[in-house]
Amino acid sequence: MGKLITTTKPLILQSKLLCFSLLYLFTTLFLALYTTLSQSKCLFRSSPLDPIQNSLFSYPSSYGEHKYAVSTARSTCSSPVFFSDYWDVVKEIENFRKNSPAHSGVLRYMQGNADSFGGNLSTLTRFSYFDHQNDTTEVPCGFLKKFPISDFDRIAMEKCDKIVVVSAIFNDHDKIRQPKGLGSKTLEDVCFFMFVDDITLKGLEHHGLISIQSREYKIGVWRIVKVEKGDLYQNPAMNGIIPKYLVHRLFPNSLFSIWIDAKLQLMVDPLLLIHSLVISENVDMAISKHPYYVHTMEEAMATARWKKWWDVNALKVQMETYCENGLQPWSLSKQPYASDVPDSALILRRHGLGSNLFSCLMFNELEAFNPRDQLPFAFVRDHMKPNLKLNMFEVEVFEQVAVEFRHNLKSSDGTIVKKVSSSRRTKRAYPDLLYVNGSGRCQNYLSTMWGDESND
Repeated sequence: MGKLITTTKPLILQSKLLCFSLLYLFTTLFLALYTTLSQSKCLFRSSPLDPIQNSLFSYPSSYGEHKYAVSTARSTCSSPVFFSDYWDVVKEIENFRKNSPAHSGVLRYMQGNADSFGGNLSTLTRFSYFDHQNDTTEVPCGFLKKFPISDFDRIAMEKCDKIVVVSAIFNDHDKIRQPKGLGSKTLEDVCFFMFVDDITLKGLEHHGLISIQSREYKIGVWRIVKVEKGDLYQNPAMNGIIPKYLVHRLFPNSLFSIWIDAKLQLMVDPLLLIHSLVISENVDMAISKHPYYVHTMEEAMATARWKKWWDVNALKVQMETYCENGLQPWSLSKQPYASDVPDSALILRRHGLGSNLFSCLMFNELEAFNPRDQLPFAFVRDHMKPNLKLNMFEVEVFEQVAVEFRHNLKSSDGTIVKKVSSSRRTKRAYPDLLYVNGSGRCQNYLSTMWGDESND
């Protein structure tokens, strides 16, 4: 008589607790592996677009384009800003281009020849253009000397008719970094231009990124434009101000622009950025709030304290000029402007009367004093007419859309990078500069600023 065969469950399946423990273990291992291999380091973070997966450019290891990133405590797995569907944005911007009037909000610009690129205008002359009520008035806006670039580059710049992303490196001060997260159609709609000088160009050749013998240069998405700075300003930072604030003149047919300091790497598609921060907000310009300062004078004091500009006396003259002509500390009465101090490393613009006028007025102030563009920002914004429609977004948004790197410590040949200002001896302020008949020219500003702070 045969034996009765009985089957029993494997020991491993007899304990529910053991089963759940194994399931938890394998799930944890899978998620750990996923976040390790994922570029975003986030769990199942969906992309709002159809991104280009291939690398845009392969750098030699000696270039070090990803060294010295500035860390941030904010998580990149949750977005503080909403991005619409990529393909909906592509269609909307295309329709915007088709329906935009050819000459909407066009400024008339002053023509002529001058000893400097912007004309070195007097204070009264500069301020006389703040109230722009007459469309026939010609506004001074640089280009009183020829901008020294090749005709090939100039033609390419005029062909850019949608969105242009602009940056600049002078004195080999930064690395060229490729943007990330670009959609599959973005390179058809967005132009990328990087302005450089001879020193930077030689550094790029040193690393084998370009050949100086070429007529045109390109590194990844960036078209490299050589600027003959001998005909411009002695200070490299001031030369960088030209593409930063006169982008609407360099690219006369572009509808939108994004300025990005070369110390930044763009992490979000430019189409999504323009749509989310400019178009959806119905503004002329979008810029981040400063992470620490609210009042212009706070930034001015930091500029002097940390020697961001060598001529402290000139800084005080600048601030007193603005105080005497109506500069006030930030207060709730200035809303919807959220602050008087921006982080100007990233600027998004819709080219039109508001942003173009603001950019021209800003450039004139920067040429008159120094290239520290956070100092005249609030004064120009608060005094120009018509008013600037501005989106000052939170610092968390800035950290979401860009990664910041430190400036070059050494040039491409290994020598220490020398700042132009460091070659000059710091010029201290005159002891009586802030006082006239016993009262400071910015005393009311400072009293209000400190009074507001003491009440917070």
